[in-house]
Amino acid sequence: MNHLINQQVKSIEISGIRQFFNRVSEYPNALQLTLGQPDFKTPKHIKDAAKTAIDANATTYTKNAGSDEVREAAAQFLKEKYNLSYHPQSEVITTIGASQAIDITMRTILEPGSEVIIPAPVYPAYAPIVKLCGATPVFVDTRDTDFIITPEKIEEHKTENTRAVFLPYPSNPTGAVLTKEIGQKLANYLKKEELLIVSDEIYSELNYGQEHVSIAQFDGMREKTIVINGVSKSHSMTGWRIGFAFGPEPIMKEMIKVHQYNVSCASSISQAAAVQALTVGKDDADEMKEVYAKRRDFLVNRLLEIGVETVNPTGAFYVFPNIEKANLSSFDFALRLLEEEQLAVVPGDAFSQYGEGYVRLSYAYSMEQLEEAMNRFEKFWKKMTT
Repeated sequence: MNHLINQQVKSIEISGIRQFFNRVSEYPNALQLTLGQPDFKTPKHIKDAAKTAIDANATTYTKNAGSDEVREAAAQFLKEKYNLSYHPQSEVITTIGASQAIDITMRTILEPGSEVIIPAPVYPAYAPIVKLCGATPVFVDTRDTDFIITPEKIEEHKTENTRAVFLPYPSNPTGAVLTKEIGQKLANYLKKEELLIVSDEIYSELNYGQEHVSIAQFDGMREKTIVINGVSKSHSMTGWRIGFAFGPEPIMKEMIKVHQYNVSCASSISQAAAVQALTVGKDDADEMKEVYAKRRDFLVNRLLEIGVETVNPTGAFYVFPNIEKANLSSFDFALRLLEEEQLAVVPGDAFSQYGEGYVRLSYAYSMEQLEEAMNRFEKFWKKMTT
């Protein structure tokens, strides 16, 4: 019966992050810096709002695109935070997390033979979704530009089949962010091209040292950009599964068709919680961000002290150090670190071939855990490099 399975499905693999995480389960005493899961609890006022919704029997279907209240809250949040204006009724879709927003975006805009430019190293879920649409992911190596894609790199990889460009900033796994200067250069180039932009901004509230910059803010870009966001990282609501897609009405009226037949609507209870998060809790991330910044500084300083080359991340909650001096592949480095020091990190090749030579460390863990983790990392590093 295997021949009856979709060949596109057979060609993709389980995320490298999850593959390694599953291996870590064999080491019950291992200290983990693997998952992008905030260690903060969902704020109490958000949980209370969900309980209220349950008690009020708000447990039925909502509109396919989400309740009026959640879309209005999401649109207002982007307006206040990032000066992005979207009509709640026609330009916002509430999704099952940012992942589903990316999925329906790809299935709406891609056809077999299409190509999508993806800056790498990169979150591993983009390419498989592109492939499932019968399209081709085109990875662009950004290691020599501090993990930020440039107009020159897009031009070099663009073909007549290129349909879209991913801009995943702040970045998982590198922590790179889009600055106003770089954003303007990209906008000057992209607004002249017959391309759509998919801007994954799920880490927008975790931006250190500058305000978040979206490519959709620049002249000529809003009408060709789909912005992906949600409350998972900003409000520590990963399990609530609420994301959003924002975009111009002509594109969104097509996307809602895919969304409708995919999931009908997001959870009504989670939507009620998201309304509370985006209104009363619109600044909830500030406290978390302050803690994350201290953890980031600690990790980067320790890595540099022991001689590990590291680009200082300015967004998200990951550090992506270069481990080539250890003369091991990223997978072997991570595996031996796990086996010998009981410390779990993610091998860089989980983020495309351009992640080889790196590992990802998440600092969504307590300072106590990070301190012990770096003691173990340093011990292993010295053993491999001296």
